[in-house]
Amino acid sequence: MLRTASTAYAATDIGGTILNDYEFAGFWVRVFATLIDVVILIIVTGIPLYLIYGPEYWTDDSAYKGIWDFLIGTVFPIVVVVWMWKAYGATPGKMALNLKVKSKHADEFPTLPQSIGRYFAYILSALPLALGFFWVGFDKQKRGFHDMLAGTVVVKDAEPRSTGSNTDTPTKS
Repeated sequence: MLRTASTAYAATDIGGTILNDYEFAGFWVRVFATLIDVVILIIVTGIPLYLIYGPEYWTDDSAYKGIWDFLIGTVFPIVVVVWMWKAYGATPGKMALNLKVKSKHADEFPTLPQSIGRYFAYILSALPLALGFFWVGFDKQKRGFHDMLAGTVVVKDAEPRSTGSNTDTPTKS
């Protein structure tokens, strides 16, 4: 049975990370974030590909229709996802659900090598009947195979929310 609730653990529980103030994101919230990303990606890549190749783009059986198909449909998503993890710690779906991808050993977004590794580790997570993705539901730290290989965790964004008052901020006299 998949555990769907997010779970908070102390730093010592995840092998020495310093992410003890965060709650790990569970399986279903991550699935929903991925669905949001897929819808956005279909729109952002599908419209230009349709305009370039016409309606037969959706019915043609060839793997790639041309260079623009490869650049827009393959290279663009890789570059954007890796850049967003590195720069913002989240894709639009994760942002919408207040989730962040963090480096396991530091309270920071993944490095470029971690982000690239995490992206391509998705392939390994998908290979054995998507077991690497389903593993999120069973793992104590809510990590899929791709997270384990890249040294990342996905957490709920636990940063304090601003209340709009500056009563705690010292003022200059």
